[in-house]
This record gives sequence, C-alpha cells and structure tokens, in this order.
Amino acid sequence: MTTATNRIQNNSSIGGTKNVYHWNFSDKQYRVVYETIGEGNPVLLLTAFSTVSSRTEMKAIANLLATQYQVTVLDWLGFGESECPPVDYNPALFQQLLGDFIKSIFNSPIIIIAAGHASGYALKFAQDNSDIVSQLILIAPTWQGPLRVMGLPDGVRNGVKNLVRSPVVGQGLYYLNTTPSFLRLMYKRHVYVDETKLTPEFIAQKHQITSKPGARYAPAAFVTGAIDPVTNREEFLQLLDSVSIPVLIILAENAPPKSKVEMEAMAELEQVQSVRLRGTLGIYEEYSEAVTEAIQNFL
Repeated sequence: MTTATNRIQNNSSIGGTKNVYHWNFSDKQYRVVYETIGEGNPVLLLTAFSTVSSRTEMKAIANLLATQYQVTVLDWLGFGESECPPVDYNPALFQQLLGDFIKSIFNSPIIIIAAGHASGYALKFAQDNSDIVSQLILIAPTWQGPLRVMGLPDGVRNGVKNLVRSPVVGQGLYYLNTTPSFLRLMYKRHVYVDETKLTPEFIAQKHQITSKPGARYAPAAFVTGAIDPVTNREEFLQLLDSVSIPVLIILAENAPPKSKVEMEAMAELEQVQSVRLRGTLGIYEEYSEAVTEAIQNFL
C-alpha cells in the first residue's frame, strides 16, 4: 500500500479536485483516479460496476451533498479514468483496493454510499472496520453479474470472459457491445426509466468511456460475474445481517424483476432501513435529487 497522491486541479468531472492515488498491488503500481468536493464530514461515493462505470454518474449526488460534506468519488481500477491494466479482475483485488484506498485517504470515520455491485464490497469493508465506517447507504444494490442473472453456467461465463480478453476477437466483441445503439438499448432496458433522457449527447458521453485503451478487461469481468462480491443471496444477507452500523437500502421500484427480488430480500432484514423510489439500476444518476433527499433524511 502507498499513500502517494498526485493532485490535478484541472479536468475535473464533478467540479472538485481530481487526484491520482498510486496503488501498489502484486509488486506493481496502478493509477486510480478520484475526486473530492466540498467540506465537512467525509463521505465516500462508490459507483456501480458496468461497461460505462465512471464517477461522473455520481456528479449530481456529489454536488448536492457537498454543501454539507466533503465528498470523495472513486473511479475503480479498470473503469472510468483510472488505469485499465489487463490484470485478473476478481473480488480480492477490488476488496484490497477499497481497503487500501480508504485507509490511505481518510483519517477519520466516513460515511459510505455505494451503488450496485459496490454495495457488497462496502459491506465487507464495513464488517471488518466498524470503527472506520459510521453509516452505510446502498443504492439499488446487486451482487450478480448480467450473465449470472441469465443463468449461464460457470464454464460458459468464464469462456466468454477469456474470449473478450483475447487480442483481436475480444476487441471486436467488445466493440459490438459498446456501440452507441447497443448502449442506448441497454440503458432503455435496465438503467433508465425515461428514455427521452437518452439523448445522442448523453449516449456519446457514455460511449467515450468505453473507448480508452484496455477498457474491455474490467467490464468483461463484471458482465461474466467474475467480480461478483458474493456467490449467492444467503451470503449477501448474512453479510448485511452482520454489519453493526446503521444501513439504508434505496430500492429501485422499476428495477429488472430478478434484481428487484434481491433488493426486496435485503430490505426484509429487521435492522436495515429501506426506502423505495422510482428508478431502475441507474437510479442514482437519473433520479439523483430524490436519492439524495433519502440519503440526507437517513443521515
């Protein structure tokens, strides 16, 4: 682990100060980009994993919370503006990154707000570090990658991941699954409720995220379930049940049926507070004001 950080005052995405965290892992160093805005008690925003995962998705929530808190938003390794090396992306890697990052950047207890798959990683960190995390908010939490949700067996999913990682065929497959038309289709089906918001400009911004060198490696791991934080619902619920700090779950009322069933199971736990809002898997970006209001009411 290293505490070395470079501060870059320009080219910010959420209106704050962009920084680079130099992370040492397996005898190599990687560039992880994060951004901080506002003043007050520290809040860490963790965006969901996806083909277009980027801290820009949290911009509206970050700016709303920054009037009361110091908000830090992270681009996971392999996503957004962070380095995209062809490493073996797996749960241990991201769990280590999260722990190292938090312990290097923050020197007082933090509030974590995590979306999608990031929820499981935040829960695991909070389970072992209740002295560091004071409160936890999970937005449309998920634990299964898309191909696992579809019921594809382990061997098939692993084969798809390796194929996408391959030099020529993999780049071609990734290209086909990140064209503007395909991205718009996915947003319409699973991510946004109001398709009028899916303007050409909006989709072009998302497409740009997919175009950097090495961008296919981490999304391939997400889509195939290789970075699922747990292996089944029971494991996720046990994890949620074991956390001693206050937890809020924001359920997306319009989420895909299989994802919504998982969220409902989480909300049934007695010690968890929950709120249901209009939106689907991209609720934190599409309905950021309602989500932020729910967060502020909880805090």
